[in-house]
Amino acid sequence: MNPTAAEAEEIVVERMCIVTREVMDEAQLIRFVRGPDGGVVPDLNRKLPGRGVWVGLSRARVAEAVKRKAFARGLGEGSAATEDLPEQIGGLLRKAALAYISLAKKAGEAVAGAVKVEEMLAAGRARLVIHAKEAAQNGRQKIDNLSGPGVETMGFFTSSELDLAFGRTNVIHAAVAKGGLAEKLLQATRRMEVYEA
Repeated sequence: MNPTAAEAEEIVVERMCIVTREVMDEAQLIRFVRGPDGGVVPDLNRKLPGRGVWVGLSRARVAEAVKRKAFARGLGEGSAATEDLPEQIGGLLRKAALAYISLAKKAGEAVAGAVKVEEMLAAGRARLVIHAKEAAQNGRQKIDNLSGPGVETMGFFTSSELDLAFGRTNVIHAAVAKGGLAEKLLQATRRMEVYEA
């Protein structure tokens, strides 16, 4: 008997971390595959072909896997991970989150600038408020005071990272409207947070 769409969504695929041997949901892990040159390649979207191995979503666990040469055991002899693999993954997770900000901007679902952020909050459209790391405390506080229930706030990105995502300069405050892109951005930033914790 085939599962309904709702039942299929509830099916959780579990995998084992090659460092801790703990069985977890795929969302709590990072998949790696062996590249054509024998290098270890992170597969954040879990779509690359080939046999994969899994490591817990943690910089420390990835570093441990590199140190123990655990990838060679899981992906076959000659599979080598570079020492900077934990940094590479941190950068990829950051880039993935920033890509959702760019997509939201292109879709007209993200705004930058304190005035536009305040307007989106006043209209009840905002799901997410983003402050650059460099944002002044009083500027953050003013915007955060306007945020109602269901509006999340984040401050992980630098102004220069937000500048690139928005394609303009000096982005200190931004907001993303309610919708699928905001939820994907939240999910991507939570993965980033968990990885760096």
